[in-house]
Amino acid sequence: MAHPFLVKDIAFQAGLSTATVDRVLNGRPGVRHQTEMRVRAAITELEQQTGAIATGRTLVIDVVMEAPQRFTEAVRAAFEAEVATFLPTVFRCRFHFAEVMRAADLFQLIDRIRLRGTHGLVLKAPDIPEIVEAVARADRASIPVVTLVTDLPNAPRTTYAGADNRAAGETAAYLIGEYFQGEAGKVLVTLSSGRFRGEEEREIGFRRTIRERYPNLGIVEISEGHGTDAATGGLAASALARDPAVNAVYSIGGGNRAVLAAFEAAGRVLRIFVAHDLDMDNRALLRERRVTFVLHHDLRSDARSAFRAIMARALGARSTAPAHLSSVGIITPYNVPAEE
Repeated sequence: MAHPFLVKDIAFQAGLSTATVDRVLNGRPGVRHQTEMRVRAAITELEQQTGAIATGRTLVIDVVMEAPQRFTEAVRAAFEAEVATFLPTVFRCRFHFAEVMRAADLFQLIDRIRLRGTHGLVLKAPDIPEIVEAVARADRASIPVVTLVTDLPNAPRTTYAGADNRAAGETAAYLIGEYFQGEAGKVLVTLSSGRFRGEEEREIGFRRTIRERYPNLGIVEISEGHGTDAATGGLAASALARDPAVNAVYSIGGGNRAVLAAFEAAGRVLRIFVAHDLDMDNRALLRERRVTFVLHHDLRSDARSAFRAIMARALGARSTAPAHLSSVGIITPYNVPAEE
């Protein structure tokens, strides 16, 4: 595996020991494929960052996310695109992504990052006590923590960067409620997991607006599919089999192709489908007219907010910054932004 970097630099970027990296680079046996991919990704990240380093300070940050790959890829692209806007300060990003992660593995990862050292932690994680305690340990070690997309309001995080999730849920309720114009219907609401505060906020906003303004509409909820197609599709198929009145979807947690496939397999009419996030899947589904609207906020704006908060702490600021709420846009097949 050819590269111009020191083993210790690759190990630091990948979050692995130098011995493990050395085994990967020299093709020795006993290395997991996942570990090899982490080393390859670290080398790619170092190659991308080498040309950007100027005379300013270099800040190394860790981005930790439990989310479907289609979303983590969009987040990675947003953070890498924003790095150049902060020159001469250079941000080196180490990405730690998994579609599903056990709580124990997640808070242990946060602790390992804290012990190894970092200038900042950007975190998308479930709002559970173990994660809150891990964030508190990072804060006591003077490491700024920015929650991304889903908040940890009871943790001593530095700030939250993401959409106003409750307003997003209210917007989805308005779009679906106005579409039905008083006719009866039932909405399948899909969450990846009830552990994420951001998804819970979207659901609260959606339910409250439906209850107050659109009593003609019922709600059927599925959860714990983690945004993956296999699990989400199975949950959707079971929900459709139980309730023949479901004819609309508000997808909070993803797995949209699988949900659509469940409707098709059941021979069911789907009148309106509102999804979240303009990832590659949703771009294609919009163009195919299989998704009606996508509620989207600018991930690059979130990345800028995270970088600014971490820079402020690096310059000595200790106070908690106000949450930066990205505006939510309504995307149709006619106003899909160009890919950057």
